Amino acid sequence: MAAGARTSSILERGVLAAERGRIAEGLAQIREACAVDPDNPEPQAQLARWLSRLNRNDEALASVARALALVPQSALCWDTVGVVLSRAGRHEQAVDCFARAVELDPKRAGMHFNHAASLKFLGRFAEAEAAYEACVRCDPHFWRAHSALAATRRQTPEHNHLARLERLLTMGPHDPDAELHLRHALAKELEDLGQDDEAFAHLLAGNARKHAATGYRFERDLCLFDAAMRLFPEVLPAPAHADLTGEEIARAPIFVVGMPRTGTTLVERILSSHSQVASAGESQNFSVSLKRACGTPSPQVLDEATLAQSLRIDLQALGRDYVERTRPPGQAQPRFVDKMPLNFFYLGHIARALPAASIVVLRRHPLDTGFSSFRQLFATGFSYYDYGRDLRDIGRYLVQFDRLIAHWRATLPGRVHEVRYEALVADQRDETGRLLAHCRLPWEEACLHFERNEHAVATASAVQVRQPLYASSVGRWRRFEQHLQPLIEELRAAGRHPCAGCARAGPVGRRRQPRSARMAAQAATGSCNGARP
Repeated sequence: MAAGARTSSILERGVLAAERGRIAEGLAQIREACAVDPDNPEPQAQLARWLSRLNRNDEALASVARALALVPQSALCWDTVGVVLSRAGRHEQAVDCFARAVELDPKRAGMHFNHAASLKFLGRFAEAEAAYEACVRCDPHFWRAHSALAATRRQTPEHNHLARLERLLTMGPHDPDAELHLRHALAKELEDLGQDDEAFAHLLAGNARKHAATGYRFERDLCLFDAAMRLFPEVLPAPAHADLTGEEIARAPIFVVGMPRTGTTLVERILSSHSQVASAGESQNFSVSLKRACGTPSPQVLDEATLAQSLRIDLQALGRDYVERTRPPGQAQPRFVDKMPLNFFYLGHIARALPAASIVVLRRHPLDTGFSSFRQLFATGFSYYDYGRDLRDIGRYLVQFDRLIAHWRATLPGRVHEVRYEALVADQRDETGRLLAHCRLPWEEACLHFERNEHAVATASAVQVRQPLYASSVGRWRRFEQHLQPLIEELRAAGRHPCAGCARAGPVGRRRQPRSARMAAQAATGSCNGARP
């Protein structure tokens, strides 16, 4: 067998094994293909791909460097390398790889999609829109491109995709994921055009079908909240300054956590605009490092079994491993910020593993939080946000989140700084000052101009955080109040009236939407000052 054919055979077997879940076996065969044909970039790209899947980013990037040095000739190889670079946060390099892939194979929709996503992360929205359109031209059934395209800009009566989306929707039947993407795209565009009732109808239909298909039950998440609180029942005082080394303080990571769509990306951008802070993006490294250290056999990264095992491991070693894996390579800044929202489950672990770390929790009005989660199209393969497709489940989850944060507030005194989104909107300078002080950072004016931050944004807020701070998202739930009753009922049933603190008793929604900094501040505290519609 010729060397090329032998390499292809070994590589195909390795990739197939990895795709079927036998990743160790697959990696061994892919490494063998690299050894058999060291001048072939394809095995190196596949090795990088699977190392990246295991969050072994340093090794993955080393394989990427070897693949690029061998100058890939195929579009697939360039695309694979681009995906690895994107997963590692190297979006400036990734976008060039995706552009090369598209150039070599302009008829493949998926490559246009990856190119578009990378352009969007970098804030190049007009180019991203053109690339998403190219994806749709290649394959009108590439459903993810339709929802991504709708979110790239605000749609107008003159420039929208409603006719195309409605035509595609009526051409069904579609599977739950296809319908979810089409209906979310329609909802986004209809909301932009002020057709709120029609928008919500699409959200409700698409989310309900996907929710039924996942078989989600809230009890699964309730067990996680209970388990996290059982692990740390007692107060863990903040370490004294004298107990920390100078390097620990100077290089301590910053964790930004909270419910999705509450401003975590905004705060991450404010912090990473500081000269001493780099962005590590939305990293899963803490949970993955903890899972690996626990060695539990379950396929889930976050589950009861792993949490139960987690206090038997060396948490200081976990902290060192996390920092080594997460600190952006080659960064000049001594600090970095990690804004994975779900790290709120691990605040007790973080406090012990990284005693100098700063912890920031985002809070937002529960109905704005709940509605924003319901209208957000989360990755369909990420099961930890499955609650976000049902209004009652969102309400239950919000109640448990409040309960967990109250627990951390009591057991980690002085460690947790809570930022209310509405307060930040109302008084950006003072709230930013308090945020920087908590993170032991000196004041820098650049933090007020986060929209000038040129670093890539690979989250759902990629468009919003490229703009100066605005208040139009405060109180958005009021436009949809009549549709949000299941969420409101869940909050009330738990004794958490959405307008707690309001001077007037009565049904939710009797206040007018905040239209000024003063009213935004009132919304932050739940006080409506008796305003009438």
